[in-house]
Amino acid sequence: MISSRTPIPRFDTFYKHDALTELLLAYAQAHPTLVSVASIGKSFEGRDIWVATVTNTANGAAEDKPAFWADGNIHAAELTASTAVLYYLHQLVAGHGTNTDEGRQITHLLDTRTVYLCPRLNPDGAELALADKPRHIRSSTRRYPFDDAPVDGLTVEDMDGDGRILFMRIPDPHGGYKKCAADPRLMVARQPGEFGGEYYRVMPEGSLKHYDGLAVRVNPDVEGLDLNRNFPTQWRQEHEQVGAGPYPTSEPEVRAMVDFIVKHPNIGAAISYHTHSGVILRPMGTQSDDDMIPEDLWSYKRFSELGAKLSGYPAISIWHEFKYHPKEVITGTQDWVYEHLGALFWVVEIWSPNKEAGITDYKWVDWYREHPVEDDLKLLKWSDEHCAGQAHVDWKPFLHPQLGAVELGGWDKMNFWRNPPPHLREREAARFPAWMTQIALSLPKLELLRTEVRALGPDTWRVRIAVANSGWLPAYVTKRALARKVTRGVMFEIHLPEGDAAVSLVSGKPRVEGPQLEGHAPKNSLQAFLPNRDVTGDRAVNEWIVRAPQGTRLAITARADRAGAVRTEVSLD
Repeated sequence: MISSRTPIPRFDTFYKHDALTELLLAYAQAHPTLVSVASIGKSFEGRDIWVATVTNTANGAAEDKPAFWADGNIHAAELTASTAVLYYLHQLVAGHGTNTDEGRQITHLLDTRTVYLCPRLNPDGAELALADKPRHIRSSTRRYPFDDAPVDGLTVEDMDGDGRILFMRIPDPHGGYKKCAADPRLMVARQPGEFGGEYYRVMPEGSLKHYDGLAVRVNPDVEGLDLNRNFPTQWRQEHEQVGAGPYPTSEPEVRAMVDFIVKHPNIGAAISYHTHSGVILRPMGTQSDDDMIPEDLWSYKRFSELGAKLSGYPAISIWHEFKYHPKEVITGTQDWVYEHLGALFWVVEIWSPNKEAGITDYKWVDWYREHPVEDDLKLLKWSDEHCAGQAHVDWKPFLHPQLGAVELGGWDKMNFWRNPPPHLREREAARFPAWMTQIALSLPKLELLRTEVRALGPDTWRVRIAVANSGWLPAYVTKRALARKVTRGVMFEIHLPEGDAAVSLVSGKPRVEGPQLEGHAPKNSLQAFLPNRDVTGDRAVNEWIVRAPQGTRLAITARADRAGAVRTEVSLD
């Protein structure tokens, strides 16, 4: 619920690190029972990587509840991803305790579950993207794979100091581009076999070293890491996966996330926000649907369909529909969280300028290789009518220090392609809270059904505890988790007073592993040929025989890694 101390962020603004830190701490100060903020590690340049833990601590500790994780901005210039996570934080704080349908959902969510939010996994890269003279690198600012600066070639940078990195065009009869006949501002590809026209060579805005008057080679960024390729599962060296780093989790930003999630086994589902394409991506990145565990695929499809319905973004398979190259596979966070840990995971690519311009029939990655000129004209019209002509910047003369007379202009990729324009950022971020809340509310939740104490003699007692999973998902969340042996069944533990010889166990162990608990999701429809035989698979019971004086009080704990914990006391009466 909003209080007078609750910060009111601007979602049309991208926050630099200091301002983001101040904003997160302000939430924790205004709502200390709902929000806590801690650094999970330091970036390459020493900036804190913040995680906000959001839960109602009056109803239990964060680690005793099933949890959902969301992160953003692992890629430097994908700043709207950070906005999406901040937006959810604000929705949770503002909605808790309110008497609307959404407010009641959020209240139940934070009373029974934990949400971990990491708005910016890559603070160094984001700071560079937000600099007065920005750089649009992929990820971290550490130089990789070599420390050496380029000695020749074109380095992409803002040359005229306007805070944008656009394109340069130079008249050249051998150039691959020409002015569009329908609108000369637009550069379009020269057709096969075409000759006799006015052609241009087009290249990124930037400076050249040792230019010989002929050859221009665009240098790769000296900061060549891709943090999303540095995760352990399916990690491959540079020759197979560009930017992967020297070894898995070599980068402090990735290591911080991996360490945090491994140390918080209550995390059963997660989303990582990126830009752009306007699409929800589901695993796997390295296998087809036919090779997935069927039960997991069914769950993924069910939740992905919910995401598509609630967000308006289509939900697709990475393997089948979102490859950068048909002969290559993409691995990253999604493979580690699902393949390694068996938790549910999605990547959301926020924002589609194509869709905004009315282009609906296109393939996600293939479109960037080739598309009709009509699409470019639609985008140009969108720039003129909805972006004050700034998504595509009119060409202007510029005296380049090495190339001489050129023109600067074209598409502003950073501010209108990788990220939506300021007036549309909140709209995009607002698409996802309802879906995240529904996923989190579907997580397994361990609850106490009853305890029983029965006297078997003057100082001998049978103690029983019964628990149940009240969540839609099973306590293990996915079959992959069972296959990887990363989740145990319910762990029952009875705590006997230390040093009291009058209290002892006659039967049973102090700690014992019980069964895996199913959720209340039906296994099949009521019209299925065979009924579900394990009707109460969501319940488990354990008992001990205890020798102790009458009136002794004993503590009992039941815990399931992804379903949380319950704690109770019994009196031997």
